[in-house]
Amino acid sequence: MIRSLLRRHRAGSGSAIPDACTPGRHALATRHLLFYTPVTKLDALAAIAAGADPDAQHWQGNQMDQVVPDADTRRTLLGMGPAGATPRWFIRSNPELAEPFEPSPELPEFMVCVHRDSGRYAGYLELHPDSAEIGGNLAPDHRGQGLGSELFLAGAEFAHSHAGLPTVRAGTATENLACRRALERAGFVPAPGPPRHTLPDGREMDSVWYRHEGAASVCARP
Repeated sequence: MIRSLLRRHRAGSGSAIPDACTPGRHALATRHLLFYTPVTKLDALAAIAAGADPDAQHWQGNQMDQVVPDADTRRTLLGMGPAGATPRWFIRSNPELAEPFEPSPELPEFMVCVHRDSGRYAGYLELHPDSAEIGGNLAPDHRGQGLGSELFLAGAEFAHSHAGLPTVRAGTATENLACRRALERAGFVPAPGPPRHTLPDGREMDSVWYRHEGAASVCARP
């Protein structure tokens, strides 16, 4: 089913979106969203831009070198998408963004998210295999549409069916009700965890934790 969804999207849009997992790279889909390991540096930068706005950073508190600080640049990136949804003039002006993105074994598993209907960048998903924790974010104009539950459903599927983890965890700020509702709609249930969390910028927040159980397997790769 997942591969058929990806192929149908690619046939309709002309986008060079991976339709299967390959060594070191992953691809999966939900009803409205596609997830894949970034192919180009543009994919990776757009994913970072999806969670770099002030609303997202209120909850994440990343350092400046981990975000795209300029609002106009964020809007430009998030108005694009892979291949056919990105104007040729942009790549000609920024040729380095067409260079291949190489996943690093020292970093979490990381996937960019694209909306199926528009072909535009819509967010990102990450998995820390050592701690079995997932995180992610949606771009500002993709929030408030019920897509958060799809994001976390994809995170659970990624952990269980691609990374071979029977249990996956997610933590969020106690006051982040939108994130909590999305986790609960995705089938996550309350779990023990640290009651306080220190963000990269030094702020502390009360936190709650969730877990998701599933059959563990590893995705097929050539």
